[in-house]
Amino acid sequence: MSKAYDLKIITPDRVVFEGKVQSLTCPGTEGRFQVLYNHAPFLSSLEVGSMDVTLEDGVHVMYAIGGGTAQVFHNAVLVLADTAERSDEIDMARATAARSRAEQRLAAREHGIDIDRARIALMRAVNRLKLGSAS
Repeated sequence: MSKAYDLKIITPDRVVFEGKVQSLTCPGTEGRFQVLYNHAPFLSSLEVGSMDVTLEDGVHVMYAIGGGTAQVFHNAVLVLADTAERSDEIDMARATAARSRAEQRLAAREHGIDIDRARIALMRAVNRLKLGSAS
């Protein structure tokens, strides 16, 4: 059995996960990375994407995250995510509505619309839909 370490996933709203895990794979802004027991300390920014967690008992859990940071230090990982949802908890109707709103904002190109914010909203919605449909 692999050695386990502590993982904590926090968003501005809540603690999403806290417990022991065997591995964590994250969408870093410089590329995906995996953390195993005794990983070297580091800090990384995260982008919109899927975060794969293998729990201490070997169960595999996926999360849709909306960016953030990850800190690895002394067999403990802290993920501060802008948003994070387990793939099996994604509200597909809400994600579909969010995608439609973002697509409409981008298509309209109205004055005063924050295009970068609309693009990020679209990326998050598409990511949630992709992970939610895979559950």
